[in-house]
Amino acid sequence: MIKAQNIKKAYGDLEVLKGVDLSIAKGEIVSIVGASGAGKTTLLQILGTLDVLSNKQDSNLSINNIDVTALTDKEMARFRNEHIGFIFQFHQLLPEFTALENVCIPAFIKKTPKLQAEKRAAELLDFLGLSERYHHKPSELSGGEQQRVAVARALINNPSVIFADEPSGNLDSESADKLHQLFFDLRDEFGQTFVIVSHNEQLANMADRKLVMVDGLIVATEKTVYNSSSSAN
Repeated sequence: MIKAQNIKKAYGDLEVLKGVDLSIAKGEIVSIVGASGAGKTTLLQILGTLDVLSNKQDSNLSINNIDVTALTDKEMARFRNEHIGFIFQFHQLLPEFTALENVCIPAFIKKTPKLQAEKRAAELLDFLGLSERYHHKPSELSGGEQQRVAVARALINNPSVIFADEPSGNLDSESADKLHQLFFDLRDEFGQTFVIVSHNEQLANMADRKLVMVDGLIVATEKTVYNSSSSAN
């Protein structure tokens, strides 16, 4: 699914990533942890094609067997829209649009017909327990509901992988717990791969694998023992 070799990123003289190697399988949920400044978000942004690495000539980054570093800007934008979903700490919903409209936006960018996009958006909102919130704007939703709308938006184009950056960092503990379990439910239902940056130890330990970053490098990979089905019982 994702293969990255020798990923480096520098801002001037500041080396943020110093040669990261990783491989993530289809349907796997992987968490990335580490102290602030370790390079977690920078790595996530590069893997998600939101940022570019500093050493294209001696590195490799492929998603779904596609070398994303070889894509033009236009090709990259299309690839990102069709293959990648994003969930951020702050939901980034557009305040003037309803929940249904917010979810539809990536589908409209993909040129999906309006009725087809709205049907898929409604299905996702139903699955996420928001069937009575289609026409509510973000200001009329709770924090947990807003984040679930953002999850639906990330899923609308059936992406291969979802990148989440501190997805529960702005939620209360109850809403955070529900969101964490939701990732496993989504993986089981739709088969998506998840890569999650989080300071939340509970969420990090729920993942299939936990990658520990220190000073721009992955220094440890820990296999977790969490079982989503047993947790739900």
